[in-house]
Amino acid sequence: MKNTLQVLKKILPLGLLLLISQVSTAQFQPQFTQYMFNEVIVNPAYTGARECLSSTLLYRNQWTGMDGAPVTETFTIHSPIANQKMGIGLSVINDKITVMRNTGIYANYAYRLKLEKGKLSFGLQVGALNHYEKLADLNPVEANDPQFAASTPKLLLPNAGFGVFYYTKKFYAGFSIPKLLLNTVSATESKKVKNTLSVRDWNWHITAGYLADVSESIKLKPSIIFKKVNGAPMVVDANLNALLNDIVWLGIGYRTGDAIAIFAGLQITKQMRFGYAFDYTTSALKTFNGGTHELTLGFDFSFDKAKIVTPRFF
Repeated sequence: MKNTLQVLKKILPLGLLLLISQVSTAQFQPQFTQYMFNEVIVNPAYTGARECLSSTLLYRNQWTGMDGAPVTETFTIHSPIANQKMGIGLSVINDKITVMRNTGIYANYAYRLKLEKGKLSFGLQVGALNHYEKLADLNPVEANDPQFAASTPKLLLPNAGFGVFYYTKKFYAGFSIPKLLLNTVSATESKKVKNTLSVRDWNWHITAGYLADVSESIKLKPSIIFKKVNGAPMVVDANLNALLNDIVWLGIGYRTGDAIAIFAGLQITKQMRFGYAFDYTTSALKTFNGGTHELTLGFDFSFDKAKIVTPRFF
């Protein structure tokens, strides 16, 4: 049994690469547990929704203890402009999976309509991903395999995303398509990339959340996200967070077929917030890893401090 586990641990990174390296067909999207505290990371229509210049750093170490497991780092910054009628922002992502490296930079824009009870926003994201695979760093079971003898060239994969987001003081809902283009990398001509608009290959997200006042010191925030990836079953991520005295967040979550999560957050000041999430793997991979850790640090730049009197909930 011990020898079997050692062999599996050796071939799992290669299996992850073979599964995820189909970027052109699977349109792989990084996983986030604390998406509900930084919706712009999954929906460009959220751009400017915090009503101030807002930035967030995120670090995610997935499936710790497993060689080649995903590590994701993101930075987002966005702000409303033109008297809150529009929003602009920037999203940067660095994603490492086995020997695969993806670094993307995207510009966000949102047009915002003020309605009777809330705001409706339409967002667009445009940018590119720098993608390459350091295949020479792999240690395949079969030594000197020519398919893994050299790294692939760096490729620039352009893309765009679209989203719609509606929110009030108590409720929000959104729909987004993170990647409108299908980036196809030729298997025989490694430097040749084909970019096509393929509706049937679109992945999409639906998010929703609600804020309920339990008492003067306790608020509950249930939230849910439906994620559909072409060629894979739909994933449902359901969460329940409690806010204590507008300072401390505590929560639990469940992602179908993948993990159970616990959350903790702290509103350090009116402008700065910190969050931590731990995912306990429930899939077959639980034997090979020690769970997932995710850290977030956010800061809202208040040029008129009177406008930020309590933490933002959406």
